[in-house]
Amino acid sequence: MNVAADFDRVARRARIQRILLKVAVYTLLAVWALVVLFPFYWMLLTSLKSYSAYNSEYIPQLFTLNPTFRNYVDAFSAVPLARYFLNTLIYTVLTTGIMLITVIPAAFAFARLEFRGKNLVFTVLLALMMIPNELVIITNFVTVTNLDLRNTFAGLILPSVMSVFYIYLLKENFEQVPDGLYRAAKVDGTSDLKYLFKVVVPICRPTIITVAILKVIECWNSYVWPRLITDEAAYYLVSNGIQEIRENGFGRENIPAMMAAVVVISVPLIVLFLIFRDRIMEGVAKGGLKG
Repeated sequence: MNVAADFDRVARRARIQRILLKVAVYTLLAVWALVVLFPFYWMLLTSLKSYSAYNSEYIPQLFTLNPTFRNYVDAFSAVPLARYFLNTLIYTVLTTGIMLITVIPAAFAFARLEFRGKNLVFTVLLALMMIPNELVIITNFVTVTNLDLRNTFAGLILPSVMSVFYIYLLKENFEQVPDGLYRAAKVDGTSDLKYLFKVVVPICRPTIITVAILKVIECWNSYVWPRLITDEAAYYLVSNGIQEIRENGFGRENIPAMMAAVVVISVPLIVLFLIFRDRIMEGVAKGGLKG
């Protein structure tokens, strides 16, 4: 009886400890979620306040009883924000598409093909990741200027169609495809290009989708290069359009209208992430594992 009672006490104590641990973990996660989400909530809340209501708040309020959508109307009327959206869409789609056409064959070549100097070339490519982005921007700026491609979509797109990191990520994923499939395909007379698009790409689709989504986010948030290479509003992207809104649209003091513009710009990326979040996690996990 004493042994059974002692066993029950130990089991109860262990169960209580597990419950307390779960409560502590979920409490910390909830607090962290609030910390992460609060800036987004504050951005949305501020965008729904009128200019007069916002400036009359000596103590910032965490809610509003009189929300207004006037700021969102102003976001599209004060400056050509719709044109900035179109420019960004063109830039994002073309850059992502050309980048995939470039990095997928390159990653396949390093993962599956055998040619002289392959390891040396791949090592040099990885070494390029050590070069600071500022130096690359300077080189690209000089090259694009000499080619007279400033204030053009070609000048915006071309420097962004190659990524050593994405080549590395896809190479690691392509190497997970069993060698037997490649040998069987070669026995059947399948070309390397056909094997790539008929076998490798379907198997590695989650990682490729992840790479595409990450590139879309990168293009959508691009600021330094578009700001440097374009000085005409006709080629502004949404990220650069925020500065135009601040200087020539709403003014520096109209924070609610600025927040409305930021909400409009942020929504597509948030929706994209929510739709493909499972694919992103799956792709990153598969890209980082071997076996």
